[in-house]
This record gives sequence, C-alpha cells and structure tokens, in this order.
Amino acid sequence: MRSARADRLRHVILSRISRMRGKLILASLSIVALMVGEILEPWPFKVIFDYVLLGRSLPHALGFLAPLLGQGKWVAVLWISLAIVGIALMQAGASYVQIFCTSRIGYEVAYGLRRELFTHLQRLSLSFYNRERSGELLTKLTADTTAMSELFRDAMVEISTHPLVLAGMFALMFAVNWQLGVIVLATLIPLFFALFYLFRRVKLSVRTQRAQEGRIASRISETLSSVALMKAFGRERYEAELFDAESARTRDESVRAARMEAAAARTVEIISAAGKWAVVLFGSLQVLHGRMSPGDVLIFWGYVGKMYKPIRTLSRLSTKFNRASVSAERIGEVLEIDPEIKDAPNAIEARNLRGRIVFEHVSFDYGEDREVLQDASFTVKPGHRVALVGASGAGKSTIVCLLLRLFEPQEGSILIDGLDIKRYTRDSLRREIGVVLQDSVLMGATVRENIAYGKPDAQSEEIVAAAKAANAHEFISGLELGYDTVIGERGATLSGGQRQRIAIARALIRDTPILVLDEPLTGIDAESGQKIREALRRLMARKTCLFITHDLEIPAEADHVLVLDQGRIVEQGTHRELLRKQGRYRQLVHSRISDGAAHEVAARLA
Repeated sequence: MRSARADRLRHVILSRISRMRGKLILASLSIVALMVGEILEPWPFKVIFDYVLLGRSLPHALGFLAPLLGQGKWVAVLWISLAIVGIALMQAGASYVQIFCTSRIGYEVAYGLRRELFTHLQRLSLSFYNRERSGELLTKLTADTTAMSELFRDAMVEISTHPLVLAGMFALMFAVNWQLGVIVLATLIPLFFALFYLFRRVKLSVRTQRAQEGRIASRISETLSSVALMKAFGRERYEAELFDAESARTRDESVRAARMEAAAARTVEIISAAGKWAVVLFGSLQVLHGRMSPGDVLIFWGYVGKMYKPIRTLSRLSTKFNRASVSAERIGEVLEIDPEIKDAPNAIEARNLRGRIVFEHVSFDYGEDREVLQDASFTVKPGHRVALVGASGAGKSTIVCLLLRLFEPQEGSILIDGLDIKRYTRDSLRREIGVVLQDSVLMGATVRENIAYGKPDAQSEEIVAAAKAANAHEFISGLELGYDTVIGERGATLSGGQRQRIAIARALIRDTPILVLDEPLTGIDAESGQKIREALRRLMARKTCLFITHDLEIPAEADHVLVLDQGRIVEQGTHRELLRKQGRYRQLVHSRISDGAAHEVAARLA
C-alpha cells in the first residue's frame, strides 16, 4: 500500500520536473559551480602563506603559478588575493541561477501536486466527503503542497550539494594530512548519532502538528460557514474557547518541534567548536614537528568551518524535510483512494436523451447496515413530471443521487432511454440532467457568471432570457451593477427567493432533457414562492422531471406521484387516484392541511 502511494506521488512529481528539464540541467551546473567554489575558497590563503610569504617551493600540482610568483611577492599577493574575489563572484552567479531554477521547479511541483490532488478529489464519490472534513482537505491542498514545494525550492540545493561538498573536503583533508583528517572525522560520529535521534523525534512532532493544523482549518471552516447560527444562539464565546483549545495544542507542538530544531543547531555548534579546537591544537603540533605547513592548517581551518556549516544547515532543514515527508504521506493517502464510481471501458456519450427513466428493483444503503432504498421500481415517461413525496429520510434524495451516479446501487439497475446509466460516461450523463436544489449554492462571483455556470459559453442575450424566464431579471436589474454585481459567497447578499430564481435561471440556460428539483420552495415566502412556481413551470415544460417536494400544489400538477416510506415505494399513481385511497399519501395530505380542507379536497376529487 505504501509502495503504491509512493509510486503515485513520485510519478506526479517526476512528470512535473521532466517538463523543467532545461532548468534542472542549469541548476545542476550551478550546483557543481557552487561545490567547486566551496572547495577552492581556502586555497588562495594557503598559496599566499606557504609559497609567497614563507617562500616554500611550489609542488608539481601548482607549477602553473610559477610565472606569477616570479614577478615578485607584491604582484603575486595582489593577483592571488583577487582570486578570492573571483571565487566569490563565481559562487554568487551560480547561486543566483540555482535559486531561480530551483524556485521555478519548486513552484511547478506545487502547481502539479495541487492540480493533481484537486482533480483527484473531484473524481471521488460523495461517500468520501461524508467521511472527511473539509478543513483537513483544504490543509492538504494548500499547506501540504506548499511544504513539498519548499523542499524543492529551498532545500533541494542544500540536500544535494552539501553531502558532495563534505565528501570533497574530506578527500582533500586526507590528502593533505590523513592523521588530522581522522581526528576531524571522529568529531562527526557523535554528531550524526545525535542528529539522527533528533530527526526522528522532529518527524513525529511534525506529523502531530500537521494533524492539528487540519483540525484548526476544519474548525475555522465550520465556524465561518455557520456564523449566522453561531450568533443566533450566542455561542461566540464557546466557539472561541474551542478554537483557542485547538490553537493551543498546535502552538505547543510547534514549540516542541522548534525546541528540538534548536537543540540540533546547538549540538552542531558545540561539536564544531570541538573540531576547530582539534585542528588548532593538533595542526599546530604537526607544524612544529615539520609535518605540515601553516597553509595546510589554514586549509583544515577553512574546511572545518565550512564543514559544520552544511551540517548545521542540514540540521535546520530537518524540520522542513520532515514537514515535506509528512505532507507527502498525507497527499499520497488521498491520491491512493480510487474513485468508487468509474466509467466503463466501453462507456458511450449521452446525447439528445428523450428522458425515459426506469428504476428496476433498486436497493441502496450508505454502509451503515440500514437500507435507505429497498427494491424500488418505477418508470418515468419522456416529458412527464413525477413528484416524490414522503417523510424525511424516506429515500427521496437517494433516488436523485443514484440517478446522477453520485452513488451506485447495491442491487438493481437504472435505465435512461433503455440503456443502463453505467453504460454512459458520468460527465455526459450529468450534462443531460439539470438540477435545482433546496439550498441553491451560488459562487462568490457576478450574477452573470453564476447563471452561466450551467453553460459557460452562453451569450449575454441567453443569460438575460434565462433570468427573465426565471422571474429574476427585475431584481437583478435593480442591483448596483446589474448582472455584473458580485454576490457574496454562497449568495449570502441575496434573499432565499432571489438565490433560488438565479438557480432556476442557471438550470434554464442549460436546457437539459431531464430535470431534478429537490425541495426548491422550502423556506420561501408566499410572494417569492409564486414567482418561483411560475419560473419552475417554464423550466419544466417539455422535460422529464423528478420533483422532491412537501408542497401539495406540485403533486396535484404532476403526471405521477411516488410515495416513499422507510426506503420503499408504498404507493404510486396520480394525485386524484391516491387521494381516493385510504393510504399513506392521504395521511400526508391530512398532516399538512386542516382536516376540513382535506375532506373538501378529497370529496371534490373523488
């Protein structure tokens, strides 16, 4: 399982990096230049001290400097000291190119991960979202992908360069004096053990910290989405206390991780001081015995100072690396989840459907050992309107979800125009079905964009025509910027009736052969309700409609009524036929209007 997750994540990252092959090569060349600069940096000092100031003979490897030294000590010191500036300029240029290239690669990785993760999340079924918290998913989409990006952007050079630089430094130190090289190497052994221990503890702390951040994001998301309810019940202090408790746990875990990171840095500094002490002491003794030159000691001093710098940097990066490691695991957990609903290999496009819907012995449950829909069978003729009525939890909305292939039935089959809906591709099937929900979701965008959401390429004339048909044009024209007015998130700046009419306009402009209406009149005042009813009649004209409702006027106008009770279709027929029976439908009518009105209606329609 972990291998499959790693393979999926590796594929996403490598596919993004492969698109940046040129910048990757340029970054690699820059890293080589940086390594060369780091290794060459102390050598001008050795040349000046040993072969200019002390006048020692040049070794064969440095014979190319003989003409320069022959021009006099002042000239030699001038030109060799300028090499220090030249090495610094080379490192600065290489560092600039490397930072630019690795930053570009890091941002490309973050973009690719976010895109892949967001696309994958959209393919997952509703059952996944019923289990997961939105704040946790938001953290994975933002903070976790950013942590991966930072690893490539900021740490990739250090992680790839520093071990190579250390290897080069040790090779040269052993070439100069292997005894002193062994002493310096010995100081690193306890350092690596200490850092490895701290590294593991930091990773555990970061994993806990990431989980806490996800819970905080979920708490914020839930609070902000229900702020009106919170204020209505006066629960501001209670929510603040819950948020404070979650934040305090995150703070404590962050402080713990920072403390361990600081401990790692201090450990490096102490052992670095011990290494420098060993170089000064044993190096000076070697010079006094004639086994080393002062320039050789300077080489060791420069390398030891630089050697602990990358180790110190790597220890600082341990937290960042652990964050990226934990983030990779969290992202991989989502990417390895396969969509429960997939297109069949031979699936076809759904086009120009007539709208004949057949449920054949369909049963479904949400995995709680309680059937929500049991052996449901019914037929909807093309162009007919079918009302689904029943108490809450009877299975009405489940029928709609199954029709849209948001879930798959455990038993039975659903056919449209004589073909099982599993034979259609999901996207094409859903394009043929228009939806108006009880709680119409609008985007924080312009009115024009919200209406055109059902048809992105719609022209202005089509948008206005749909708004007029939905009885929305009048109030839209009264807005400050008309159709270009930006409404609040989820349509918060509009009334319930206005939101619903925009949702109807959105369905109208799509002009699908099948229409699903899920309690579109719930919570609407009488005046708005009348306008919405008029708009719905226009919307439903010549379409196959499934209408979930508690409103008695809708079933009276429907061609067929399905009465559901505890997941079963207990009655079906026309409004008149069902009223004449002494069944469940008549009981529902009685429960919603006065007894006298019910008897009068029943008597009139009998």
